[in-house]
Amino acid sequence: MIPGADDAITRDGKALILAYDHGLEHGPVDFEPVPETTDPATVFDVGTHDAVTAVAVQKGVAEAYYPSYEDDVSLLAKLNGTSNLWMGEPDSAVNWSVDYAAEIGADAIGFTLYGGSNHEVEMAEEFRDAQEAAREHDMGVVMWSYPRGQGLKDDTSASTIAYASRLGLELGADIAKVKYPGSADAMEWAVDSAANMKVVMSGGSKTSDEAFLSTVREAMDAGANGLAVGRNVFQRENPEAILDGLEAVIFEDATVDEALAASAGLDASD
Repeated sequence: MIPGADDAITRDGKALILAYDHGLEHGPVDFEPVPETTDPATVFDVGTHDAVTAVAVQKGVAEAYYPSYEDDVSLLAKLNGTSNLWMGEPDSAVNWSVDYAAEIGADAIGFTLYGGSNHEVEMAEEFRDAQEAAREHDMGVVMWSYPRGQGLKDDTSASTIAYASRLGLELGADIAKVKYPGSADAMEWAVDSAANMKVVMSGGSKTSDEAFLSTVREAMDAGANGLAVGRNVFQRENPEAILDGLEAVIFEDATVDEALAASAGLDASD
């Protein structure tokens, strides 16, 4: 971790990363709720919202679409990823280089590490190479820290998520993206385990506005530095509305009721 390395993808020390690597990781099924989101331009348009500090995409999407949005969107190059068709022990192919991401204009890189997988050692070595190359380009580094593998019994337990955030710090990430461990106390442990490195919560599967904003509020109260979210934004018919609410919670320290009002375009006193 290098203080300030993530400035291009944060605002006032906080992040709201719009993740759109789902086409590779999950497949087109994630676009079925809002078919228009099959077109990356639709999600890049959403990414121009003031709340969004970076858009995370894979190589092909970055090549084809980022040049049209480079003045309005900060690019987080998601370097590795594997399709949902892969049925083996958790692993993630490195799909582009840091040098090529820098050439396209990326402000930061993202990299998945499956701690606990039989492929952890190989993935950690790949992360090392990417992290050090990113430093040569003054790019921030975000670790998708997702413990999983045949030997791991509970990938969202408090101790596992605390370990996940610590892996990010130990291996040199500026931000670790971790799953919500189920309670504010457990999230606080994960944040504390990361010391001065930033921790953001993974958005996960789509839930109701109130449920989602409540979980984000809990994470922020536990000391998290924001959110990396995909489906809970782009699977909504009006993604800008939920981004209004998320902006209120993450950057304005709003309550859930205030955030719901912001999502509805109302003043909280109405």
